Amino acid sequence: MHPEVQREAPGMCPECGMALIPSPEKTGHNGHAEKKELNKHAGHSTEMFLRKFWVSLAATIPILAYSELPDLFFGWQAPQFLGYQYMMLAFGSFVFFYGGSVFLRGAFRELRVKLPGMMTLIALAVTAAYLWSVYAVFVAEHPLFWELGTLITIMLLGHWLEMKAVQGARGALQELAKLLPDTAEVIQKDKSKSKTETKIVPVAELQVGDIVLVKPGGKIPADGRVLEGQSDLNESIVTGESRLVLKKPGDEVIAGTVNGDGSLKVEVAKIGEDTFLAGVMRLAREAAASKSRLQLLSDRAALYLTVIAVVAGIITLAAWLATGAETAFAVARLVAVLVIACPHALGLAVPLVASISTNMAASSGFLVKQRLALEAARKVDIVLFDKTGTLTKGEFSVVGVSDSETLRLAASVNVYSEHPIASAVVRKAREENLQVGKAVEFQRVPGVGVKAKIEGKEVFVGHKGGNDIVVEVDGKAIGAISVADTVRPESKEAVDALHEQGITVAMITGDAEKVAKEVAEYLGIDEYFARVLPGQKAEKVKELQSRGLKVAMVGDGVNDAPALSQADLGVAIGAGTNAAIESAGIILVKNDPRDIPKIIRLSQMTFAKMIQNLFWATGYNIVALPLAAGVLITRGIVLEPALAAVLMSASTVIVAVNALLLRREKL
Repeated sequence: MHPEVQREAPGMCPECGMALIPSPEKTGHNGHAEKKELNKHAGHSTEMFLRKFWVSLAATIPILAYSELPDLFFGWQAPQFLGYQYMMLAFGSFVFFYGGSVFLRGAFRELRVKLPGMMTLIALAVTAAYLWSVYAVFVAEHPLFWELGTLITIMLLGHWLEMKAVQGARGALQELAKLLPDTAEVIQKDKSKSKTETKIVPVAELQVGDIVLVKPGGKIPADGRVLEGQSDLNESIVTGESRLVLKKPGDEVIAGTVNGDGSLKVEVAKIGEDTFLAGVMRLAREAAASKSRLQLLSDRAALYLTVIAVVAGIITLAAWLATGAETAFAVARLVAVLVIACPHALGLAVPLVASISTNMAASSGFLVKQRLALEAARKVDIVLFDKTGTLTKGEFSVVGVSDSETLRLAASVNVYSEHPIASAVVRKAREENLQVGKAVEFQRVPGVGVKAKIEGKEVFVGHKGGNDIVVEVDGKAIGAISVADTVRPESKEAVDALHEQGITVAMITGDAEKVAKEVAEYLGIDEYFARVLPGQKAEKVKELQSRGLKVAMVGDGVNDAPALSQADLGVAIGAGTNAAIESAGIILVKNDPRDIPKIIRLSQMTFAKMIQNLFWATGYNIVALPLAAGVLITRGIVLEPALAAVLMSASTVIVAVNALLLRREKL
C-alpha cells in the first residue's frame, strides 16, 4: 500500500504495519546483482485480509452465541455448560492474536518510528478490550469478547474492501512494467553462409544497434527506428491516442507499442533506463513520492487526530469510572472512542485521489512529475505557449506561390538540398505533381540563397529583402514563394478551450513581429511576445507574474528550461529536450496543446475530490466521537465498539469509492 517505503532489512511497513517484501535481484551483464523492478504491493495482498476475515468470523460466531445478544434480540440462549466462559476466552484469544496480529505488529512499527497512527489506535482498542475480558473471566465480571471479536472481524473486512479499492486505483501505472515483451527476435548475419537468420533473445540482452524483427501483432521490444517495412502501430498506451499510427522507414517507434498487420525491421536506439517507458515509470515514481499541500495537511491532521483520540479515550474512561459506571461499560466506551477516531479515512482521503488523478493523466497522454504542479494548474490565470514546436509543428510549408512555374523551378534548384525551407518547396511541388527539372552547376549563395542552371537557364532562389522567397531566371524576378512554420490544426481548439475556461492565452517566439502577429490572430491568442531571445523568455514570465497572474509556461527546447522553472506551472512537450522535461512539473507525451485544458480540468476535479474526502473523513469524526464517548446515553443513544468499527470502516470505504468516482469523469 506504500511503495515509497524501502528498508535495508526485513520488517514491517511503518505506514500500514504489513510485512515488507524482499526485493528480488537479477544478474546483470557485468555479473553484478541488479535490483529488479517489482510491485511492492505484492505482499500486502487482499487475500491475506480476506482469509483472516473469514477465519476470525468463524471464531466469532460461537462467541456471539454465548453472549447476551441472542437473548436480547431473539429471546434465545445457547446451552450453558460448566466452563463455557473459558471457551469464549479461547476463541477470543484466537481472534485477538490471529486476526488482530496485523494491527498489533503495525502499532509496534508505528511506535518504533515515533509515528503513532491508525494501527496504534486499533491496537490500543483491541488490547484494552482483550485485557479487560481476560481479567473479567477470572473475577466474574462482564467480559467484552463479542465486542472484541466483531471489532477485529469488521476491521479486517474494512481493510479488505479498502485494499480492493486502492489496488483498482493504482493499477494503470503498474501495468507499464508489463508492456515490454519478454523476448525479441534479433536479425543476425551468418558469415559462413552469407545470409541472415533470426535469433530469439531476452529483451534485457538487446544492444543499441541491434536489428529486430517485429511480426504482425507483436510488441516493439525497444525504442528504435524503422529500417524496413510499413505498419500501423497502436500507441495508445503511451500517447492516450486510440487512432493507429502509420510507421514507415525512418520513423521512430516506442517500446511496448503494439504492431499491426505489417512486419517491421527496427534498429534499436535506446535500451534499459534510456527508453521512453523507463522514463515514464521513473516519473511515476517521482510523482508517487511527491506530495501535494493538501496531502501534507491531511498527514498532519491524521497525527493530531491520533493524539486527540488517545487523550479523549483516557478522559472518557476516567469520567465513566468516576461516575460509578461498571468497568466493562467504561472500557467499552474507551474502545469505541479509539476505534471511531482512527484516522484511516483521513490518511486515505488525499493520497488515493492523487494516485487516481496521476493514472488518469497518464492514460490521457500527459505525465504528472510533481503533484504540486497538478495542484497549481487549477489556479492558472494565463497560459504562455512557446510558438515553435508547440503551437506550430516546427517545420516549414508553402503557404503561397505566384504560379506553378515559379514553384517548379524553385523545386528543381532545391531538390537535393536538406534545408527545411528547400524541403518544403520540393514537397509542395510534388504534391502539385509538377515535373522537376535537372539542376546543374549548383551553387550556394551564403546568407542569401542558392542558384543552378535549369534547362539552360540560370535560376536563383533565395531572399532579397522581406520574408518571401524570390525566384529569378537569368537575373529577372518571375515570382515569389511564401513559406511559414505550419500551425498545428489542434492549436486553435486548445486556445478556444482555454478561453472557455476563462484563461488568457499568450504566445512567445523569437520570430519577427509580422509572423507572430499572423499566428496570434489566426489562433485568437490574446497577447504575444515577438523577437524574444532565448535568455529573455524567463523575464517575460516574470513580467506576467508581476501583474499578479499565475503563469503556466508550455515549451519544448533547451532555451525554454529557465522559463519553465520560473513559471508557476511548467509543462514540457514530451518530444522536447531533457533539459525542458527536467524543468517541468508536467510532461506532454503527445505534442498536443489540447492537453493543456485537460490538465487544468483534471486539477480542478482532483482538488474538488480531495476537499470532499477531507470533509467526510473529518466530519464523521466530529459527529461520531461524542456518541462513542456516551454523551447521549441518557437518551438511549450509545455507540458500541462493533458499530464504531462499522462506521470507521464504512467511512474509509466511502472515501475510497468517492475517489474512484473521479475515474468516471471526462477530461
